[in-house]
Amino acid sequence: MKLFLDYISKIKFYIILQLFPVMLAEIIFFLYQLPIEPMVYVTVFWLITGICACLNGFYRYRKKVEQLELIAAAPDINLSQMDSPVGQDERFQQEIMQQLNQMRIDVENASQKASEDMTDYYTMWAHQIKTPIFALRLLLQESPEENKEKLSELFKIEQYVEMVLGYLRTEDMSSDLKLSRCSLDRIIRDQIHKYAGIFVSKKLTLTYESISQDVLTDEKWLGFVIGQILSNALKYTRTGGIRIYLEKKLSLDTDDVSISIGNDDCNKVENFTLVIEDTGIGIRAEDIPRIFEKGYTGVNGRDDNRATGIGLYLSNKIMRKLGHRLYITSTEGKGTKVFLEFSVEDLSMY
Repeated sequence: MKLFLDYISKIKFYIILQLFPVMLAEIIFFLYQLPIEPMVYVTVFWLITGICACLNGFYRYRKKVEQLELIAAAPDINLSQMDSPVGQDERFQQEIMQQLNQMRIDVENASQKASEDMTDYYTMWAHQIKTPIFALRLLLQESPEENKEKLSELFKIEQYVEMVLGYLRTEDMSSDLKLSRCSLDRIIRDQIHKYAGIFVSKKLTLTYESISQDVLTDEKWLGFVIGQILSNALKYTRTGGIRIYLEKKLSLDTDDVSISIGNDDCNKVENFTLVIEDTGIGIRAEDIPRIFEKGYTGVNGRDDNRATGIGLYLSNKIMRKLGHRLYITSTEGKGTKVFLEFSVEDLSMY
């Protein structure tokens, strides 16, 4: 109805022009007292013709609006599917649309090529930089006690390079995913071993007991996520330590409850959550809703010049693509809990 009223509003001037001669003729017939019957026939014929023309025009108008709505919803649609233009105005309009569409395609292609070139360059750089890093590590390991601080800084460089590679690869993870039944304990221990030197140098405690739980995931990518979380925990924890444990959600006869049951087996487990808890500086409450945003560092992150705002963004993105869930709770000044939630149903189907 609204579309019809819009059309009537558009052609109201032409309707008035069509009605004016009919009304003028009727007035003349009335003033000269001519027979009214012929004028009635002419008026009825005129009205029927006008209504038919109006309906035909509305049909074309509605079809044109629908085509424009389709183009607006899907800009990459083939404009040649539009009806042939009627009149010079529609022809020029379609030519302008074709030109704008071609400009859009050219810009998108140029942007995609620039993005691919940049990705290729940084991928090549990240791989090439590994060679001198590896050589430098070998040189420093000749006197590990004397070069302890240098090795620590070199480790940070290696982690940033891994983050760059992870960022580049997450743009197209589908070709690099390999889902399989993996030991969660092995993945965690690999990451703990990687960061063992930082635990020792910062004199932080680690509380972790072996977890006899498998998970359907990509071992490399899940290891990357756990590594990023451990890196953040170590970065912002000055005293105390880090605790890694498992929470399992039980399906009871009453409402589901989430309780920590350590590593005990339970036949009613529906899903389980890996918790990485630290006693660090924590995260401000107002920053929590935005911690997974790309580049967001928060107040504490800005105070620490090393924060990039990329680690948690990548971790959340990877977890979603793996079909897992990542969420965080934190109290400023007391510490942070990071939860990695997995589903047992995935394992039962594998």
